[in-house]
Amino acid sequence: MDRFESMRIFTKVVESGSFIGAATRLKLSPGMVSEHVKALEDRLGARLLNRTTRKLSLTETGRAYYESSTRILADLEEAEQAASDLQATPRGELRVNASPSFGTMHLAPAISDFTARFPAVSVELTVSDRMVDLIDEGFDLAVRIEPLPDSSLIARQLAPVRLVICAAPSYIERYGAPRTPADLANHNCLTLTGPVHFQPWFMPGATDDPGEVVPSGSLRSNSALVLKCAALAGHGLICLPTYVTAEALRSGRLVAVLENYATPSFTLRALYPSNRHLSAKVRGFVDFLAERFGRSPPGMVGAGSRAKRRRQPTAQLIASLRRLSGEGKHGSPFCDGSRHRREPDVTRPPP
Repeated sequence: MDRFESMRIFTKVVESGSFIGAATRLKLSPGMVSEHVKALEDRLGARLLNRTTRKLSLTETGRAYYESSTRILADLEEAEQAASDLQATPRGELRVNASPSFGTMHLAPAISDFTARFPAVSVELTVSDRMVDLIDEGFDLAVRIEPLPDSSLIARQLAPVRLVICAAPSYIERYGAPRTPADLANHNCLTLTGPVHFQPWFMPGATDDPGEVVPSGSLRSNSALVLKCAALAGHGLICLPTYVTAEALRSGRLVAVLENYATPSFTLRALYPSNRHLSAKVRGFVDFLAERFGRSPPGMVGAGSRAKRRRQPTAQLIASLRRLSGEGKHGSPFCDGSRHRREPDVTRPPP
């Protein structure tokens, strides 16, 4: 059997977690996949995989061989591409990971444009709240905004991201806008669970750091889109990344508050392993994202920047925003706060 082909099949078994998964991805029979792995083990005189009825796991020798194999195969792919196409046109399968909200709202449209430009590339996008292990789980790169993990990953900065505190005009008209962070104790704050870096609403250590302010309210969720939907319906205040809220802020369906207080800021990055040469498909995709998001950072334009927005009194602001946004003209009744809204029985937000 061809040694490089067996090596390639072995890496797909590791990345898929099963012989059947690798066979499906490679369009081979499970028996053929198993034969290639067995041929490798016989040639090396060592077991590469621990096999049980429920899962596969790498032996110590298998892990070392897998890491070496990925480097060799990446070098081989790069050499073949250079020999066949001096322009190194992106081609092949690209496996990408991103957070659910950014992946859905911004990365998915970018991928559609990228594959239209480079039709020889196919993309598998997986969204998850957690930061995946790129090597162990077989991803080419991840697009994340979390603080950099302590690892050997290479990071390419793409765009700035910050959090913005906001609510629907209907909520502010009913309950008023908070003027200081301490006022949040009297408001219904819709909060994120899960990633800890999104939980603080104010920048720790900033000159205007309000100290221990713990927003709370009637809804918590690990989905930024769920909280945005509730906020649009007038149920409370949210503190979410600008790439989630920018469109609603521009249209007036959400209004930024507490803009004199610094909220956490982050950096959108493309992350990829350092133990392999960048293939043309990865390099091309990262360059594409840097051009797309670097030129117009997602959610940063018109998202309520303190430096560029001219202030209006709250009542005038609400009135003008309501005229712009209209009543009941923004899509789903469950997300626009214009229909099927339950009126509260008290004069302050529900606990």
